[in-house]
Amino acid sequence: MARMPAVFVGHGSPMNTLLQNPYTDAWAKLGKGFGAAKPKAILAISAHWYINGTAVTAMSMPKTIHDFGGFPQELFDYRYPAEGDPALAARVQKLLAPMDVGLDQGWGLDHGTWSVLAHVFPEADVPVVQLSIDRTKPAAWHYDLGKRLAPLRDEGVLIFGSGDVVHNLRLIDRAAMMGPNSEKMGVATAPAWATGFNDHIRAAIAQGDDGAVIDFETFGEAARLSVPTPDHYLPLLYVLGARDKGEATSFPIDGIDLGTISMMSVKVG
Repeated sequence: MARMPAVFVGHGSPMNTLLQNPYTDAWAKLGKGFGAAKPKAILAISAHWYINGTAVTAMSMPKTIHDFGGFPQELFDYRYPAEGDPALAARVQKLLAPMDVGLDQGWGLDHGTWSVLAHVFPEADVPVVQLSIDRTKPAAWHYDLGKRLAPLRDEGVLIFGSGDVVHNLRLIDRAAMMGPNSEKMGVATAPAWATGFNDHIRAAIAQGDDGAVIDFETFGEAARLSVPTPDHYLPLLYVLGARDKGEATSFPIDGIDLGTISMMSVKVG
């Protein structure tokens, strides 16, 4: 079986589920790039399952979680009916042993996962398992988990991180909020701290300087504003942790939406 890539996607607004725009086009292109060699399963690390501890979804049919408010009813009606993969959940538990990893039966797929997979694999024909992010652990710990999970890539599993490198909802340009179509994309001008931090992290990734990505806080005020909480940033570290030294890395799409939300995607392999 061919080795799977590892992918991080800046997912932005849940409304991207229903939109066609440059971001969703890039996600669809990622999916088409697999051709007939689709992953056997997906291990998703989403910013929106951010808890005290580590768990992995272990049900055969995960529910679609609508973990947001204030959006059109059409978005709440959306379902992503991918199957789960209890065997993959058990494999993750084994790879991370002796760490305590719970086999979760209550979560499901949150919008960090399904809003993107709706375009990558619109038929929902690849099983999906989610891994929680332990909010009590430092950045380097999450990067190390990515290293420990890397063998899954040789077992047909796509390691899929979903968050945003820059994610400051408090400072978004609300006048540029996307409507039911993509006409307003790009109206907002990103502040220098957002573009500067996004470019800094992109350059570090391209140069293979994982240490700079892990130690993002050393970038000062731009880092503090770009990552006011680490939940959306940490999924990137799982993908970089699963990267071999010198492995080809590309950026399928980049950009800042609404002024303060990075849409950068990173593909390893």
